[in-house]
Amino acid sequence: MIQQLRAPSPQQALAEGEALLVIAPHKALSAAEVVLRQAPGFPPAEFLAARALRRMGKGKQAVAKLDALARGNGRVPAVLWELGQAAAEANDTPRAIAALQALTQLQPRIAGGWFLLARQLRKAGRADEAWRADLSGVHASSCDTGLLKAALAVQDGDLESADRMLAERLAREGDDPPALRLHGEIAWRKGEMTPAIARVEQAVASAPGFDLARDFLIRLLLQTNRLPEALDHAEVLQASPIPSPGHKLILASVLVRLGHQERAAGLYRKLLAADPDQPQVWQNLGHVLKTLGQQAEAVEAYRAAVSRQPTMGEAWWSLANLKTVKLGPDDIATMEAALATLGEAQDERKEDVFHLHFSLGKAFEDAKDAAASFAHYDKGNALRRTMILHDADTFSAEVQAAKQTFTAAFIATLGEGGCPAPDPIFVVGLPRSGSTLVEQILSSHPMVEGTMELPELMMIGARLQSRVDEGEFADFATMIASLTPADRLRLGEEYIERTRVHRQTDRPLFIDKMPNNWQHVGLIRLILPNAKVVDARRHPLSCCFSGWKQHFARGQTFTYDLTDIGRYYADYVNLMAKWDAQAPGHVHRVIYERMVADTEAEVRRLLSYIGIPFDPACLEFYKTERAVRTASSEQVRQPIFKDGLEAWKPYEPWLAPLKAALGPVLESYPDAPAG
Repeated sequence: MIQQLRAPSPQQALAEGEALLVIAPHKALSAAEVVLRQAPGFPPAEFLAARALRRMGKGKQAVAKLDALARGNGRVPAVLWELGQAAAEANDTPRAIAALQALTQLQPRIAGGWFLLARQLRKAGRADEAWRADLSGVHASSCDTGLLKAALAVQDGDLESADRMLAERLAREGDDPPALRLHGEIAWRKGEMTPAIARVEQAVASAPGFDLARDFLIRLLLQTNRLPEALDHAEVLQASPIPSPGHKLILASVLVRLGHQERAAGLYRKLLAADPDQPQVWQNLGHVLKTLGQQAEAVEAYRAAVSRQPTMGEAWWSLANLKTVKLGPDDIATMEAALATLGEAQDERKEDVFHLHFSLGKAFEDAKDAAASFAHYDKGNALRRTMILHDADTFSAEVQAAKQTFTAAFIATLGEGGCPAPDPIFVVGLPRSGSTLVEQILSSHPMVEGTMELPELMMIGARLQSRVDEGEFADFATMIASLTPADRLRLGEEYIERTRVHRQTDRPLFIDKMPNNWQHVGLIRLILPNAKVVDARRHPLSCCFSGWKQHFARGQTFTYDLTDIGRYYADYVNLMAKWDAQAPGHVHRVIYERMVADTEAEVRRLLSYIGIPFDPACLEFYKTERAVRTASSEQVRQPIFKDGLEAWKPYEPWLAPLKAALGPVLESYPDAPAG
């Protein structure tokens, strides 16, 4: 007897359909229809059929079924979630919004519902509601166990495990803004800036109201000097319906980097009008006012900062760093009390401690107490030296490689190439060498625009050096020799394009005053053959001691040890001497002491080298109103004076390490040592 095959039960049919839903939705639909023939209107079968139809691209049919289900099962989250997705895919925005709003009310901790709702609201032109929905999605994601596990791994330093968890999650779930942002943070922590930015950009594109992700993206863009993009995102963040003082702060920081000091000052003033008890904002305002040349107002701002927080070392140093301000006995007593309060062993306050030592060094210098002054400068430098990386031997080796590479014969073999633009004037040398004075003189000419210390050439140079460090080339010379004329044209054009954002006028020439560019005079010749290079040089003891007692906001890691800075100066002189021998006349040298002694003659020589006519305004440079961001910002707003030429003399008993490091360079100044 042949046994009859039994038809599968509704439960079996539905289970089989569920298993087929992703890989064969048409078979899942057939399974659902079998059940519906036996039990018309059976909700689980209708739900399976609707999901199958959606995956088959039949959105309108799916929406019709899901809409009917939602009317009878309005508090079933799965139905609302599916209806929201189906309606969104079918461009039925009002129905999608209604379903997703009902879903998020029922289950506010489901982040995906909020993010999809935000996209639909944005599509409907309801931008503020969409922004708030994104923020709700971010808040909901803080309860997600998978994300929490990955975040804990990041916190514990296990970046590889966190990276793996998030990569798997994103491969499985696709568009997940919080996961993308965290994945971007992992790349950033690993030093992988390109994927970091790409991931966070994707998070922000998916959820434009994700304010924390946009804030992070702005900071990444600032780190990579992508300033116009950073400004665009900062403007968007400023429009958030959930206002935050931090949004104004980050916008102001971008504006400062772009040179828009006046607008930044306005933002700081608005923040202080709302809450004047913000020492950090007072300090930031002081920085901007100093740059704008509003010295009295800058002093008031810095004083407001330290009156609210006497241990705020950077604000004290900002006062001392005005150079034209003298800190008196009351200031000294307050700073010494602040140091006692901080306790020099407290690692988390090291920045305040070394800033206070630098400030006290300046205060005692003004009081003519060289011993006390040197002791504080020495403590500040010693502490700062523990916090930075500088390998004098490695740096000297890199300089030596450049000396051996850029010979006249080598340059001749490369032939023509590079970007022919004559726009840039590079003012190079060491910090505190008179470069800001040279910049101010040139910027007073109607054909020359002063910008600031631009990082673009250093970034190009570091990128090329990394190709050697990573083993792509055997040595520096091989890497440079590999650059074709097209490569050099592209690099020169890249520099011109990347610096365009800093130019605010239509003047034909502009200044890049990054002093460290002396390391790349050969590269400048190759990629920008028509650029001018001005070497600002000052007596080695004056220059190095002035640099050693100066705390720099960033970079210049060689300045915190007398031996390091002496070696750096010697490397600089030797490389520039070698370059002078290989490319005579390419670099114009301005000796600071000669500029002080006979300003007009030196200015005429300088302008003749640049190829522009003499203009009397260059002799009255101190009348030129422009933003100046360096430590000499106030000094260049006054006529040249001779008082600072031998400021190192009272400190000579302690300068033996510097003299030893300078070696023959000291005795031969202003010339380079023979040979």
